[in-house]
Amino acid sequence: MNATPDDYSWLSRERFPELADVYCFTYVRGLTPEELVTRLGVRLEGCSRMTLDELIRYSYSSFYEEQAFGAVSVGDWVLIVETNGGLGVTEEIILPLSEGTRLVSHFYLEVKGMDYFYWIEDGKIRFEFAHQEGYSHWIEDGKIQRFFPHMENYSEEMPDELAETMERIDSPIYPHSEPHEGPSFLLAERLTGITMTPQLLEESTYLCGGVPR
Repeated sequence: MNATPDDYSWLSRERFPELADVYCFTYVRGLTPEELVTRLGVRLEGCSRMTLDELIRYSYSSFYEEQAFGAVSVGDWVLIVETNGGLGVTEEIILPLSEGTRLVSHFYLEVKGMDYFYWIEDGKIRFEFAHQEGYSHWIEDGKIQRFFPHMENYSEEMPDELAETMERIDSPIYPHSEPHEGPSFLLAERLTGITMTPQLLEESTYLCGGVPR
């Protein structure tokens, strides 16, 4: 993996004016978009196929009634794209959604400077970044150490799978980058094998629905 935080500077207001400042990307392994919709408790008959631009318009028009999302298959994963929504970082939703599989998600809300990141395995949180709290784990004395206290639904396993990526995030070349400035994308790529690109977002057709607020 050779990506750097700078590789994700394309997610800008110039190219994605209605997505760059508020988005949530969620990856769930082994599900189809239809299975994902069903797990969210949304009726398939009420869903439609949309482009990214259509999804964004739908998200804004239905904002007060529901949290809109779009789902698309990417290899063995389903990718959920949200703007104006945070289903992918709502623990009451993503913990059961991860049952029997891996879920990775990250969220950014520019107006409040809010970053969130989750890696969940079968209902257990392995790793996270929480707004105003930072990373749940960091490298200390050459090993990943947990910084957050033990909490319910938290795995005891050390996420060594992320050690190399975390070393790169903390490198002198890219010191103290906020998660949305690249680290969240690097972590998600390491855990899913999927490189987020503008083409992936723009050229996909999404199965779209909404979860009532």
